Amino acid sequence: MTILSHRLQLVRPSETKAMTARAAALKTSGVNVIVLSQGEPDFPTPAPIRDAGVRAIGEGRTRYTAVAGVAQLREAICGKLNRDYGLSYNIDQVTVGCGAKQVIFNALYASLDAGDEAIIPAPCWVSYPDMVALAGGTAVLAPCTPESGFKLSADTLAAAITERTKWLMLNSPCNPTGAVYSADDLAALAQVLREHPQVHILSDDIYEKLVYDVPFVSILSVAPDLVERVLIVNGVSKASAMTGWRVGYAAGPAHLIKAMNTIQGQTSSHTSSISQYAAIEAIGGDQNHVAGFVAEFRQRRDLAVGLLARAPGLSCLLPEGAFYAFPSCAGLIGKRTPQGKVIGNDVDFTDYLLDQFGVAAVPGSAFLAPSFLRISYASSQTDLDLACKRIIYACEALT
Repeated sequence: MTILSHRLQLVRPSETKAMTARAAALKTSGVNVIVLSQGEPDFPTPAPIRDAGVRAIGEGRTRYTAVAGVAQLREAICGKLNRDYGLSYNIDQVTVGCGAKQVIFNALYASLDAGDEAIIPAPCWVSYPDMVALAGGTAVLAPCTPESGFKLSADTLAAAITERTKWLMLNSPCNPTGAVYSADDLAALAQVLREHPQVHILSDDIYEKLVYDVPFVSILSVAPDLVERVLIVNGVSKASAMTGWRVGYAAGPAHLIKAMNTIQGQTSSHTSSISQYAAIEAIGGDQNHVAGFVAEFRQRRDLAVGLLARAPGLSCLLPEGAFYAFPSCAGLIGKRTPQGKVIGNDVDFTDYLLDQFGVAAVPGSAFLAPSFLRISYASSQTDLDLACKRIIYACEALT
């Protein structure tokens, strides 16, 4: 008789983590593998932020903190939201967790009952549907096509809403597609949402600083009347290269934040005190490092997409934000590898890339988009150049 819960059958292991683990195992065995599967900047955490963490250790700030996070960090988050977007929050409307992932889970777990629905534009980040399922809700996928720039349309949103809809999960810039919603895009969605007051908006803004050709726009900048229905989620992992520090945060209605704190108080209590004091510097301190990150990511994006355009059978939109390219490999389905294996789907193709050419990418089906693959360009230009050339050779070798 198994001890495992029925709940576990509702979720899958993260396929981004699984591919990265496979690549790491191959590298350990001596295979030359370039890992483009992990959504992690390769830059070091900026020195002032590291120094703030060291200073916190030296000052003995290593004890339990408030469940919602230290007051100084929540004040810095309030200041950032006001400075960047003119949004007014107090610290009782802000909570800090172990990365944006935990913050999103806390929100869903605190709000979803059996039968409640969360609309998720797809392609989407791998964890959204599974977190909804773990929280007892039902994920409703709203398809977004390359023709729409992988963005949710007002008509598609309206068609997906039912009386059971409780959340719209909105991620801009988007993982995995790099799509960025404009003010007009968000205004059109907001007009639909005004007609359905039971629907709340989880605005996952984790890549907000990593935009290239268009500005980032907060939904509350175009629809401030929805403030009591919007939960803003963000963190320091991407724009400050702090993935391992595990600091994410949310700002929203006080009653929802209080409920999320109740969940967190019974699970992780809070994230690392040292990480929180470092995050004060990341959020409230000098932001000059961000421009350097963006400039480098832009060069990497242009390099990767330019090379992928030379790969027969692949087609790729130019991502406007984040650090992922999301090419279609539909033109390769049905072709045969030099070893005689037929490429039946995107999983076969990414396995072929890893096993035969030493490039780790993530199949699009992990993001609910079969016949695509996600390539992270958060790696050095040297690695990207070599990896994309290997992908070109891999495509050329198919018959």
